[in-house]
Amino acid sequence: MARKRKRKSRRRNEGRKILELVPQYSIESGEDKPVTAARKYISSIGIEPPALLIVKRNEHTTDRYFWAEKGLFGAQYVEENHFLFPSLRSLQVVPASPAMAGK
Repeated sequence: MARKRKRKSRRRNEGRKILELVPQYSIESGEDKPVTAARKYISSIGIEPPALLIVKRNEHTTDRYFWAEKGLFGAQYVEENHFLFPSLRSLQVVPASPAMAGK
């Protein structure tokens, strides 16, 4: 029997496209927990929000965090609830009009 594919959330896809427009920083967590490493990196460099931090835990696992005015959030939460973040409102992806899609 064929396995049914999981439905892609339109809201999450939209959030993912918006997060692609935000500056990204890749770091390794080292001895710290990923969220602690992200916080230390933000304070040491003085990163201004909005920013996306990709923290490598080990060779197989990475964690993604979003640095906003209100603090540090998991990137998946931000993808699903991007409309709650004022810094992302100005980056909203404008969908192509139906007239342009046919060309």
